[in-house]
Amino acid sequence: MAGDVQVQQLVTSGTFSLDGGTWDVDNNVWIVGDDDECVVFDAPHDASAIVAAVGERRLAAIVCTHAHDDHVNQAAALAEATGAPIWLNPHDLELWQQTYDTRQPDEDIVDGTEITVGGVTLRAIATPGHTPGGTCFYSEELGCVFSGDTLFQGGPGATGRSFSSYDTIVDSIRTRLFALPDDTIVHTGHGPDTTIGAERAGADGWEDPSAA
Repeated sequence: MAGDVQVQQLVTSGTFSLDGGTWDVDNNVWIVGDDDECVVFDAPHDASAIVAAVGERRLAAIVCTHAHDDHVNQAAALAEATGAPIWLNPHDLELWQQTYDTRQPDEDIVDGTEITVGGVTLRAIATPGHTPGGTCFYSEELGCVFSGDTLFQGGPGATGRSFSSYDTIVDSIRTRLFALPDDTIVHTGHGPDTTIGAERAGADGWEDPSAA
């Protein structure tokens, strides 16, 4: 069944704002599904582009890897356009409310939550650190993990702003993500893919940027 399910990448561009600053960013949107249904990981910047990429398929879920505004700022518009529920780890509700005053997520993500699309299971792995509710999703059948802003090519996601912790994100990666097979493809929230093995090999060189 996994052979019928594809992983599609869409890149959208906009801004990320937190702690009084704003930065230009390019975000990866990951669409996972077959010809009939799909799920979307993160909904940044351009709801119409995501709707176009989904096409005629049923959108089963809008899965937020975390609640920074550059990952959720089009979640409500996408939900309205498609009828799909928004999923979020409730530990990120305070961040979510910086973008949405009244609109709440529809479903809670907890560690071990499973979402099935096209017969393929996507399992939540709680990875706090970049944000309190940061969550990755792993598919054994597809051999990949959707890491949001937890793990990138070259190391952990940023932890220099509010709600983040370098020690926590490193612990999340070492204890949760590095438990996955080395050949697992890491589909990141920004930038290129990597693998668990490549990041494990470079992990001894990680340094806390706030300590520099």
